[in-house]
Amino acid sequence: MKQMEKTKSQLDAVGFDFGTTNSAVALLDQKSGIQLASFPSLAGPLESVRSVLYLESIKTASGARKAHALTGSAAIEHYLQADEKGRLIQSLKSHLSSRSLTGTEVFGRRYKLEDLVARILGDLRKHAEKHFDRPISYAMVGRPVRFVGAETSDDDDYAVARLRVAFAAAGFERVEFEMEPVAAACAYEASIDHDELILIGDFGGGTSDFSLLRVGPNVRRRGRTPQDLLGNSGVGLAGDAFDARIVRKLVSPALGSNSEARSLDKLLPAVPAWIYANLERWHYLSFLRTNNVREILKSARIRALEPEKIAALIALIDEDLGYQLHQAVQQVKFELSRSDAAEFRFRDGSMDLRIPVTRREFESWIANELQVIEESIDKLLKTSGIDPRSVDRVFLTGGSSFVPAVRRIFETRFGKDRIRGGNEFTSVAHGLALRAAESLGQHS
Repeated sequence: MKQMEKTKSQLDAVGFDFGTTNSAVALLDQKSGIQLASFPSLAGPLESVRSVLYLESIKTASGARKAHALTGSAAIEHYLQADEKGRLIQSLKSHLSSRSLTGTEVFGRRYKLEDLVARILGDLRKHAEKHFDRPISYAMVGRPVRFVGAETSDDDDYAVARLRVAFAAAGFERVEFEMEPVAAACAYEASIDHDELILIGDFGGGTSDFSLLRVGPNVRRRGRTPQDLLGNSGVGLAGDAFDARIVRKLVSPALGSNSEARSLDKLLPAVPAWIYANLERWHYLSFLRTNNVREILKSARIRALEPEKIAALIALIDEDLGYQLHQAVQQVKFELSRSDAAEFRFRDGSMDLRIPVTRREFESWIANELQVIEESIDKLLKTSGIDPRSVDRVFLTGGSSFVPAVRRIFETRFGKDRIRGGNEFTSVAHGLALRAAESLGQHS
């Protein structure tokens, strides 16, 4: 029997967490419980994989050239090993709400954004099918409360519609959508034996989402109702925004962002600010590898009072070290989550940066983002009419939930003893599989 001919109750309960930075796929098997798909990498199997796409131009047997695509760990590994770099595209999910960004041109061919996303989704699906040893044509798909860049509910609907098109192009015959924090709540719910009122904080690469809802065995038994979700809120910033501040405050000055150049009898900024703005959005670094940018930087280096810093910026762009830079930023952020001070270290190609930084400095850089997160949580509590003392547990998931300043926001309002976490990179996929089972009428 083909998958498309199965009845609703016969479909497999698959949860598909396509994230800005990482993705994961889970299956609820009635005999063995939740299984997470594993994805191959040189470091060994991974339960979450980077949401990246690598396009390179290769020569066919006839001598013609065509674009060759790789995704996930294979994309990164191939990109790092290639002498002649292709195009590494990251954080595609963060562009779904943008009506102006319909696609991009690579090697002379125009690609729609939905098609680029579909290529990543298709490979995730194929790896999951191989791991689970069954075809997959249905999935419960996670979505943020508010997509990056979305200013209205129409923008969010537009992003969901584009995501639906991408899943269809990737071979899915049916998808349903669930809020990512609600999915995380379902994952947490599986670990408790009594009903609770919980607040979920889901921190992704591009969004921070919060939901208040009632969960527990009695809720599952009677069936969920709209009244169980007391409210949700979200903001279009999270880990990527924190990374951008580290680049702006720590890295860009070492690459000449504060440097000046002599123009006649005046001192002016050596390099246009928009170049450093693209540097902060690390998935945009490859867009700077153009002849126009090269000419701008070549001229700036000649006139700059600190030409060695401009030379370092040129090396970063020419050697296409955006991914390596991002890894170094991630590492120092991780170290600052564990210690009061750390050293930013970036040594790759012809670049060698070593810069000390304190946790206090980092927290001052992200103060505005922390305030936006605080306001979103307080708004959720106010509009829901919930006193913080009535919340039984707070479950935090996602990489930025490790940042001490983020955790303090919740500890201040709810107390440290009520804060929980776990499976920060796969809990949403886990919960989506559980929600898929509920939607399909299967008992988990």
